[in-house]
Amino acid sequence: MTDNRRIVLSSDHAAIQLRQSIAAHVAAHGWEVVDIGPTTPESTHYPKHGEAAARLVASGDCRFGIILCGTGQGIMMAANKVRGIRCGVCADTFSARMIRQHNDANMLSLGARVVGEGLALDIVDAFLAAQFEGGRHAARVEMIGVLET
Repeated sequence: MTDNRRIVLSSDHAAIQLRQSIAAHVAAHGWEVVDIGPTTPESTHYPKHGEAAARLVASGDCRFGIILCGTGQGIMMAANKVRGIRCGVCADTFSARMIRQHNDANMLSLGARVVGEGLALDIVDAFLAAQFEGGRHAARVEMIGVLET
């Protein structure tokens, strides 16, 4: 496990406020936040924000990434196109814990129109607190990696 305490956050226009709340929350818990925006409410394209965050995680510059859009789905799909990224959309704490424990997820996606701030912070906490269990799950994560072309 790396000692890297950097976490990248990005979103589209639909999730700026929730992203900023999450950024403040994780910073208060000792994470160095790399918030790559956007900062204005003009319509923007979630694929470019998902990709930009994913590239920072894939390069090792940031240990984890949290990305947001209206549903969390579109930005997650874009992030998962980057080699080495395992990102899941979560709307509950159980799933957030499991994507870390069983899938070694390095990114979390949230839907700002799906979860409220309180639940979103709980989901983030569950994701960041969980540890990859390895064992039988490691072989499955390796199988996912083989699918990358």
